[in-house]
Amino acid sequence: MKKITFLLVTLIVVLTSGVNAQRNADIELKYDAADTSTSMVWASAGFAWQFPFATLKETFKMNAQVHVNLTYKLASNWTIDMGFGYMFGGKVRNVMDILGPDLLTSNGDVIDGNGTKATLHFDGRYWTLGLGVGKIIPFDKWRNSGLWLKLTGGYFSHKVNISIGDQTNQNEIPQLSGDYKKGYDQRAGGFCLSQFVGYVFMRKVRVRSFYAGVEVTEIWSKPNRNYQFLLMGPPEQKAKFSLLLSLKVGWVVPIYEKRKIQTLYRY
Repeated sequence: MKKITFLLVTLIVVLTSGVNAQRNADIELKYDAADTSTSMVWASAGFAWQFPFATLKETFKMNAQVHVNLTYKLASNWTIDMGFGYMFGGKVRNVMDILGPDLLTSNGDVIDGNGTKATLHFDGRYWTLGLGVGKIIPFDKWRNSGLWLKLTGGYFSHKVNISIGDQTNQNEIPQLSGDYKKGYDQRAGGFCLSQFVGYVFMRKVRVRSFYAGVEVTEIWSKPNRNYQFLLMGPPEQKAKFSLLLSLKVGWVVPIYEKRKIQTLYRY
């Protein structure tokens, strides 16, 4: 939760500074004026629902994602961006596949240090960092808006997050204390490749801009831990394929726009 709070605060600071910088720079276009494509830098923040397939689907259910991007758009509508995404909330499908039969009782419970039933929570924690190249294809006089096609390559990491207890029950579980928890989290990471197809909406009031679309991410990940208790040994260092289907939406705030080449036309 602390990581999510920090990320959200960062989003607010970045986007608020973008709003303040852009307020006095919005273009006053008439209803019959055309917006020329310009070069600009924008910051964006968004949210996504993600559906796992292949290897990830064996462990996790649907998850959510928050992401931030810094994008440079050329006057030719080519885009170059760098982004970070933090994914959370993907519930695990089977606790037995995480802890194994040796740690669980016959009822499927875990006993804490006081000899009572422990309160455990399992969900997915993923993060990704990538660099992308894209192209915006306008449909009308708003030349900075249109179909956005983007290809992104980067690094993807995922693990099982194991939380013990709640605010009123923080009893320690010896089997999951300290570094022992790392023997069960199945952390892995590797190269990922994403394809995004969406729409960028940008009109005369730039800070009201947004994007929405669908993204498919292919992942080739290897285990990052040297030992897994479930296997009673080191995991196989072989890349496993996973796939994420994402429904994404984000708010775009231009923080710099080159005006010199912009021309307004009337029909």
